[in-house]
Amino acid sequence: MKRAMEMQDIIKEEERNKEDEGASEPMLEVKTEEEAEPDHYSKLQIPSEDIYSEALVGGAPFKTKAGKQTEGNTRLYRAACLFLTIICLVLLLVVIILSVKLQTGSTVCPEREETTGADRQSPPFAPTCSYEECQALLPNIQPQHRSCQQCADGWLTLGRSCFFLSTFRLSWDESQSICISKGGALAVVTSQRVQSFLTKQGKMQYWIGLRRKEATWTWVNNTVLRESYWADNTLEGDCGILSSESPHQKNWIKASCKDYTYFICQVQL
Repeated sequence: MKRAMEMQDIIKEEERNKEDEGASEPMLEVKTEEEAEPDHYSKLQIPSEDIYSEALVGGAPFKTKAGKQTEGNTRLYRAACLFLTIICLVLLLVVIILSVKLQTGSTVCPEREETTGADRQSPPFAPTCSYEECQALLPNIQPQHRSCQQCADGWLTLGRSCFFLSTFRLSWDESQSICISKGGALAVVTSQRVQSFLTKQGKMQYWIGLRRKEATWTWVNNTVLRESYWADNTLEGDCGILSSESPHQKNWIKASCKDYTYFICQVQL
């Protein structure tokens, strides 16, 4: 019995010794996985310098490097928009100019040709449109309101006469037919006043109502030519042309009646 009690005391003493040893050693700290690696979260909590952020420092906006790069992209975008806008305006202006030119030039059959010094003594012989086409261009060429002595639009007034300077070329006979269909005839130069007026108003070479019958030059109203303004060294032909490119004192040219040039119609009021 006594022996058994001794053994129990020995066991209890050994347990106390173990407890004292355990108390003297530092306790192992158990850490979870999240507590063991706090760097991942600390990295996320620290903002990078490259991340855009804007704050008010002293009442003024402050931008990081990323903010400066974004501002540069914005300026580039605005410059591109401005450039495209200018191109659109230029294209719009070109379209407007072309449309105006088409509208103003659609009623003219031929283009007036520039003549050199060598060509001024001879008319342009090539036709620019057929007789029917050119006649269709002048549906309202006849003067109106004769009682009021008013010429139609596009006609020139001088005294009691209306004159029309064509913008297309025909032969002498076709030109005379056009003028007759509009109530008149090719122009008759009855005075120096008419001669100066037509020379000043014209810009090209025009048929006038002068034609040679056998050896006599006669106007379309059957009066014989009395006062003439023939140019020096004029060509041979049976019909007369007034060249407004030369001085009015000597600017008549003889040409074949089958040649093509512009013409002047005259209607008496």
